[in-house]
Amino acid sequence: MTIALSSGSAEPRTADAAWRASLLALAGLWVALLLLFRRDVGDVVGIWWNSTTYGHCLFVPPILGWLVWQRRADLAQVRPAAWAPGLFWVAGGGFIWLIGEAAAVALFRHAGLVLLLQGAAITMLGRRVAQGLAFPLAYMAFLVPFGDFLEPRLQAATVDMTMPLLHLLGVPARVDGVLITIPGGYFEVAEACSGAKFLIAMVAYGALVANVCYVDWRRRAGFMAMAIVVPILANGLRAAGTIYAAHLTSVEAATGFDHIVYGWVFFALTMAAVLALGWRWFDRDPDAPWFDAVRLADLPMRPIDRSLAAGAVLGIAVAFAAWGHVIDTRAQPLPQRIELPAVPGWQRVAITGEPWVPHYPGADHFLIGRYGDGQGRQVDMAIAVYGSQGEGHELVGFGQGAIRENDRWVRVADTAPIAGGAALRMAAPGPVERETATWYRVGDIVTGDPDRVKLETLKVRLLGGPQRGVAILLSAQKGAQEPRAAISAFLKAAGPVEAIADQAAGMR
Repeated sequence: MTIALSSGSAEPRTADAAWRASLLALAGLWVALLLLFRRDVGDVVGIWWNSTTYGHCLFVPPILGWLVWQRRADLAQVRPAAWAPGLFWVAGGGFIWLIGEAAAVALFRHAGLVLLLQGAAITMLGRRVAQGLAFPLAYMAFLVPFGDFLEPRLQAATVDMTMPLLHLLGVPARVDGVLITIPGGYFEVAEACSGAKFLIAMVAYGALVANVCYVDWRRRAGFMAMAIVVPILANGLRAAGTIYAAHLTSVEAATGFDHIVYGWVFFALTMAAVLALGWRWFDRDPDAPWFDAVRLADLPMRPIDRSLAAGAVLGIAVAFAAWGHVIDTRAQPLPQRIELPAVPGWQRVAITGEPWVPHYPGADHFLIGRYGDGQGRQVDMAIAVYGSQGEGHELVGFGQGAIRENDRWVRVADTAPIAGGAALRMAAPGPVERETATWYRVGDIVTGDPDRVKLETLKVRLLGGPQRGVAILLSAQKGAQEPRAAISAFLKAAGPVEAIADQAAGMR
């Protein structure tokens, strides 16, 4: 009897020791990874803290802790062990991070860092524990600030919903791109009004509720669909209600009230409404286990030495970080100063009227000037030159380009390309309108497509080639002249965009 009791009590002690050693090793690895990629950690935390769109990410770490704590009793029945296949996840995370580093895409770097942390957990705890923690590990994806690419589509959707509602309410409204005008003033359906921040937070909220409160996958899918559709519809109603209130009172009163209500009340009410609608279909027993611990304990797995696994994880991460450092040292030599080109038939003139200055922070050189011709046409040219691209000095990034964030100028609508350059129509209070076209010179190509810029940047930084990046913008104000015609005439006289860009970069 004594021997049997001794043997039975040794097993829990052995399991406890395995958990203690595995968790200490994992904690040490996570600390090492966070220190190794501390720049990206700082970027992510800064976005969480400073961006209202991603403020909900601050709640993700405590939610992850709660999800793991809820599973503690079931996890105690599964013994952790280091598992070699988890290293493929680590390598995948390192590769995604490297892609982001080379292409100057913060989203990829941040996603790669989270994948590295996930891969370290899978490697050090093993297949069985990883399956038991499948949802908490997957929920770590919400640590990554993502979703701002939805803003243009959500802006358009908000406008499409708002206009019919305003007409139904008898408001004489007209729309031009993202500008809605009523007799008392005009409203810009800006990125902040697109409902993107609301939708992104609701997706994170919906995923949590779907896992915690449902078992059947169809109910989970239905709740997620509701968590996506309801905030989009609600944002359209909010926008229409705000404009209708402005029609009845004033623009200032309506917008001030909207910011308070939308920020503190509307979001909470919509979350509560979504939860209330899904309440009756909750099908998870609160006392039910989170996973089948007996089944997981019997899963075949070939453990490896814990120290060897930890060393492999750290080695892979260091290798990718070193590769990224080598890429960052590549740069194109630039002239000490640059000049705007001389354009036949056009002369430099003084800049007057509503000022327009595109935003390219971190550029090694930036110039802007105005040209006029004998026909009274005027065109502004801006050139931004980078010797290399990287964090804080890239051609394409959030809040930079033809219009800076929170600028007096607002994007009204994208227009047809001009000679391959991306074109848009913008407006400033007055109202003053202008058309602007943008070209990028990266590697051996000229393009107006920001996605193509990122792909070409990735190519030249990984494989070599001209490292310089140049943005050329031409802009003309609407008035006596037709802006697109003025830009086209200027470009024809100035010559090929690639020649202008290479001359600015000192390559001609």
